[in-house]
Amino acid sequence: MPSGKITTYKELAVSVGLENGQRHIGQIMKKNPFPVIIPCHRVVKSNHDIGGYAFGTHIKKNMLIKEGVCIKNKKIQNFETYFFRF
Repeated sequence: MPSGKITTYKELAVSVGLENGQRHIGQIMKKNPFPVIIPCHRVVKSNHDIGGYAFGTHIKKNMLIKEGVCIKNKKIQNFETYFFRF
């Protein structure tokens, strides 16, 4: 997924064949040994909330903002502008 784009846990789950596998994707992301190299910070909740991050939501928020994603109160603004579909 390119820098400045986000996807949802659900979209990612469906793309790899895990119907209703959002929570499973979240657990996989939580155990990511290379969180900056494998950009799990770009996976967010379907309700536009940024969701969790192993190093804290403030780090995830700052990383997304540096990539150009507009966030207000931990919510992605103009969600469809940044949304990446597989």
